[in-house]
Amino acid sequence: MWKWAIAHKVSSVVIAAVVIWGGYYGYGKLTTPAAQTRYVLAQATKGTLVTSVSGTGQVSVSSQVDVKAQASGTITYVNGSQGQPIKAGDIIAKIDTTDAEKAVRDAQANLLSAQIALQKLTEPTTALNQAQAQDALAQAEQSKIDATNSLAKAYSDGFTSVSNAFLDLPGIFTGMDGVMNGSNLSSNQGNTSVYLDLVKLYRPDAPDFFNKAVDSYQTAKALYTQNLIDYKNTSITSGATTTAALINETYATVQSTSDAIKDLKSFLDMVNDTLTSNKQARIPSLLATQETQLQGYTSTNNSHMSDLLNIENTITSSNNTIAQSNQTINEKTLTLQQLTTGPDPLDVQAAKLTVEQRQNALTDAQDTLANYYVTAPFDGVLAKVDVKLGDNASSGAVIGTVITNQQIAQITLNETDIAQVKLGQKATLTFDALPDLSLTGKVTEIDTLGTISQGVVTYGVQIALDATDPTVRSGMSVSASIITNVYQDAILVPTSAIKSQGQNSYVSVFATPPAGATSATASTQGVVSPVAPTSQTIQIGAADDTMTQVLSGLNEGDTVVTRTVTITAAPAAAASSGSLLGGVRIPGVTGGGGGFGGAARTGGAAGATGAARGN
Repeated sequence: MWKWAIAHKVSSVVIAAVVIWGGYYGYGKLTTPAAQTRYVLAQATKGTLVTSVSGTGQVSVSSQVDVKAQASGTITYVNGSQGQPIKAGDIIAKIDTTDAEKAVRDAQANLLSAQIALQKLTEPTTALNQAQAQDALAQAEQSKIDATNSLAKAYSDGFTSVSNAFLDLPGIFTGMDGVMNGSNLSSNQGNTSVYLDLVKLYRPDAPDFFNKAVDSYQTAKALYTQNLIDYKNTSITSGATTTAALINETYATVQSTSDAIKDLKSFLDMVNDTLTSNKQARIPSLLATQETQLQGYTSTNNSHMSDLLNIENTITSSNNTIAQSNQTINEKTLTLQQLTTGPDPLDVQAAKLTVEQRQNALTDAQDTLANYYVTAPFDGVLAKVDVKLGDNASSGAVIGTVITNQQIAQITLNETDIAQVKLGQKATLTFDALPDLSLTGKVTEIDTLGTISQGVVTYGVQIALDATDPTVRSGMSVSASIITNVYQDAILVPTSAIKSQGQNSYVSVFATPPAGATSATASTQGVVSPVAPTSQTIQIGAADDTMTQVLSGLNEGDTVVTRTVTITAAPAAAASSGSLLGGVRIPGVTGGGGGFGGAARTGGAAGATGAARGN
C-alpha cells in the first residue's frame, strides 16, 4: 500500500508540473514581443557622378605608334615632317571641318535658345511684364469685338446685296428667255432656234454653240428658281447661318447667270459673224438689239457678283479673325496667370531638361569636331606623315607614325562598352603584380574592326600612360577603368534604394523624415518610424557601382529607404535555462536536484540514487 501511495503522490506532482510548465511556456508564447521594422535610410544628394567602363590586358613598351584618323574627309592642313620632334596634343593633320563646325554652331545656338527660354520662364515677374500682358490680352479681346461687329455688318450688307441682285435677276431672266424662246416677234425673227436655222448651213459647229447656250441657260434658270424661293423665305433678321447660306447660294446663282449670258452672247456673236461674212444671207434686224441687251445684263450681273464676293470674303476674314482672337485670348490669359502665380514646376523641369539635352548635344558636336584634328598622343618624334594636302582620308586610315618609349596598356572591351569609348578619354590603371600602384593615362587608339572569338566580338583599345614607372614592366597584366562621362550637379541616391516595376522605377520615401533620420545609425542600423514610407516614381539616368542619377521625381535632401531590417525579440520566458521543476521536491524521494528537466542535465544521477535508497 505504501508503495502505491508514494507512486500516486509522485504522479500528482508530475501532473502539476506538466500543467505549470505548459502554462508558463504558453504564456511566454502569447507575450512574445511583435516583430520590429527598422528602416535603413539615406538622403538624395547633389554631386558628381563618374561613369566608366573596364577592361584587362597587358603592358607594352611601344617604339612607334600609328596615329589614325577618326573622321573622313579632305585633308586641309598638314603639320610637320619626318624626324621632327613633336609634343602630345600637337596637330599632325586636319580634315575639312566645315560640316563639323556648322554642327557645333547649330548646337551652340540651340543651347542658347533653350537657356533663354528657361531664363524667361523663371525670371521674376515685374509690374511692366504684367502691364504688357494685360495690354496684350485687352488688344486680343478688342480685336475679337471688332471682328464680331464686322461680321454682323457683313451679314447685314450681304442680305442687302442679295436683295439688290433680286431686283435685277427677274428682268435678266425675262430678257434671256425672250432671246431663247421668243415667238411673237415680227417676221418670226428673234429666238435662238430661228438663228440656228439661218446659220447651220454655213457653220457646221453652230449646234455646239446653240446647245452650250441652252444648257447654261437651263442650269442658271434652275438655280435662280430655287434661290428665289429661299430668298422669299428669308429676312434681314434671319440668323447668321441662314443669311450666310443665302449669300453663298445667291453668289452661285449670279455666277451661273453670268455664264449663261456669256454663252448666249457667244452664240449670237457667232450668228452675226456668220451672216455678215455670207453676203447672200439676211441679218435679222433684232439680232443687234439682243446683243446690246445681253451686254447690259453682263455688266449688271458682274456688279452683283463682285458685291457678293466681297461680302463672302469679309465674312470669312471676320470668322478667321474671331477664331485667331479666341486663341490669342487664351494664350494671353495663360501668360497673365503664369506671371501672377509663377511658372508651373513641370514646365521649369522640362525647360531644364531641354537645356541639359542641348548641352549634351553641344558636347557631342564638339567631340565630333575634335575627331577632325589628328594630334600626337604623346611626346616623341614624328617618324613619317602618310598624307598630303588635298588627300581624302577615311576613318581609321593611318595619318602618321610617332616614335616613343612611352609605356602603353593594351586592353580589350566588348561591343557594348566600346561604343562609349572615345579618343582622349582619361583612364585609371592598376596592376595585378603591383597592388599598391595606380597610374593614369588616356585613350590613344581604338580598333575600328573587332575580333570575333567563339561568337564574342572584342575591340582593342590602346592607353598611353601619363607617366612611366620603373616597376611596371612589359607584359604585366593591367586593369583599366576608362572614364566615359562625368555628370556635374546630379541628384544621386544609393542604387540599393531603387526598385522597379515593369518599365517604371521608384523609391520608398518619407514625406517627413522619422526621428533620428540624420544620425549615423540611420544609415547602418536603421530607425523605427510609426508611419510607413510611400512609393515615389522617379526617372533614372546614369549609374556607377553604388550610386544612380535621378533625373526627376526627387529633390536634394529627400529621405529614401535603402533597405528594411525586421528584428524579432526573444520572449523573456525562453531566457531561463533551468527547469520549472528543478526545485520541486517529491515526498519520499531523497535525491537532491533531480526533478523533471534537471535530472536530464545534472541531477538525474542523484535523484535516481535517492529513489533507490527510498526503496
